[in-house]
Order: sequence, then structure tokens, then C-alpha cells
Amino acid sequence: MRKNLGVKPLLMPQPVLIVATYDENGKPNAMNVAWGGQCGANEIMLCLSAHASTENIERTKAFTVSIANSEKIEACDYVGVVSAKDTPDKMERAGFTVTKSEFVNAPVINELPMCLECELKEVLPGGRYIGEIKNVSICECGFTDGNPDVAKIDPVVCDPLGHGYYKLGDLVGNAFKSGFALKG
Repeated sequence: MRKNLGVKPLLMPQPVLIVATYDENGKPNAMNVAWGGQCGANEIMLCLSAHASTENIERTKAFTVSIANSEKIEACDYVGVVSAKDTPDKMERAGFTVTKSEFVNAPVINELPMCLECELKEVLPGGRYIGEIKNVSICECGFTDGNPDVAKIDPVVCDPLGHGYYKLGDLVGNAFKSGFALKG
């Protein structure tokens, strides 16, 4: 038996994405984005309302998207609950430092292990920002035997219903392989 809930934003889990930009003076800013994800091999889409970050994206035509991890979850949540317009030192308060991306005019947050460096491709109606991924960078701590390791990257996901952040769990199968067990 199922219970109908109507239309609710409950596709879960959702990645916890931290979008970083530069303001008009070159000062870094970051925000926690609830709605976003990769929408092609080299594209990402973010659904954003008006923020200091959207102004920055539209002006610089660039942004980075870092994946929140459990070690920095307080800082990642903090940049989503305060505005750079009200708290100009929010990056410092969060404990985030940055390095300028080699590929786009946007900051890479040093404390988060994985980052997609994006160039703004277009803004669609409804605040849908499409970015072309120009590079993906992962800190050296995020590898095992030369390959990206999801356990070491430690991505956090959000439960939009209960408003909780969760670490990913155990491996339960292998993509594009486990299903072959059902083939005749």
C-alpha cells in the first residue's frame, strides 16, 4: 500500500552542492544549493532564485560546484543560511579558503575534496542555470590506487523531507553490471 503525498520536492537523496563565485571586487562567495545536478556528460544545471551568487554568475559567466563532505557539513550549511549581502565575511566565518580555478573565473574551495569548474552556458526560465563543466578537480586525499574514491571524497546528501544531511552508505551493487544477473 502506498500513501499519496501530492507534488513535493522529494527526489532523494539530493547532493549537497556548494556553489562558489567571485563578486565584482574579486571577493569569493559560496552558497549551499538545494536544487542541482549533472544533466549531461559535460553539463550541470542549478535551479536558483535571486542571490548574490546569481548576480556573480551572471557577471563573471563562471562558477564552481563543490561536493559537501561530512567533515565540513557545518560550514557547508552555514554558507546556505547566511547571505553575503548581510555577512560579507561568511567565507572566513565558515573557515573556507580558496584557490582561483585554472579553467574558469571562479574560486575552488580548498577544504572540499571535489569540485566541478563551470562556465555559464545559459540561463533558462525559472532560474535554471546551465553550466558547461570545464574541469573536475579532486584533492589528492580523494584517491585510492590513482582512482577517485567515493568513500574518501565523502559526499553528503540531503533528505529534503526530513531536512537531514547523510553520509553515503555501503556499496550494494555495480552500475551496469549487477543487472546482468537477471539476464537469461
